[in-house]
Amino acid sequence: LSPLPVIGVPIKSSNSIDGWDSVLSILQMPAGVPVATVALNGAKNAGILAAEIVASSNSRLQDKIVEFKKDLVRDVETKYKRIEKLGYKEYLSKYKK
Repeated sequence: LSPLPVIGVPIKSSNSIDGWDSVLSILQMPAGVPVATVALNGAKNAGILAAEIVASSNSRLQDKIVEFKKDLVRDVETKYKRIEKLGYKEYLSKYKK
C-alpha cells in the first residue's frame, strides 16, 4: 500500500475490450485505496493532475500550472479563429496531424 496519491491511467491495448477492462480494474479498488482516474489513454492529464497535487504545497509550481493552462486557452482561441476563418473542412485539411 502507498501513502502517496495514486493516479490510474486506463489504457486501451490491442487485446483489451475497448479499454473497459482497464477502466473497471481501476474503478474497483477496495475501500481505503483511493485512486484518481483520468480518461482512457489520458497519460498527459495524469501528469497534469500529479503536478497539480504537488503544486498544492508549492506556489511556484502552481504559478507555472496557471500559465500552462492559460496557454491551453490561447491555443483553443487561436484554433477557433482559424476554423471561423477557413471553415472546418479547410482547417482539417490544412492542420490535421
